[in-house]
Amino acid sequence: QLQLVESGGGLVQPGGSLRLSCAASGGTLDYYTIGWFRQAPGKEREGVSCLSTSGGSTHYADSVKGRFTISRDNAKNTVFLQMNSLKPEDTGIYYCAVVRFTTVQAMCVYRTANVWGQGTQVTVSS
Repeated sequence: QLQLVESGGGLVQPGGSLRLSCAASGGTLDYYTIGWFRQAPGKEREGVSCLSTSGGSTHYADSVKGRFTISRDNAKNTVFLQMNSLKPEDTGIYYCAVVRFTTVQAMCVYRTANVWGQGTQVTVSS
């Protein structure tokens, strides 16, 4: 059974950068649409960025466009989220997730996923 484990979260000052990783085990990511989601205290979980199986299609939330970049390394069975120019409003628990036979838009907008990681905390504060 596919399992996902996130890492790379932490405390960073506004304007700083973090790179989140999501390592998969128990199966291959090759055939999955992948995504990063976040949940701030008192708010619903939102789709941050999603990436197609081929890597040719991406979706970004408006709030992170131009600052975040999603990528995948199928050889390492790992997904990444590079986060630059971080803002306090980026604070939250970040989750990676995967789903099959779903577009990046559907995954991110409707939070559609089959497997979720346990999350990693990102705190942006001075």
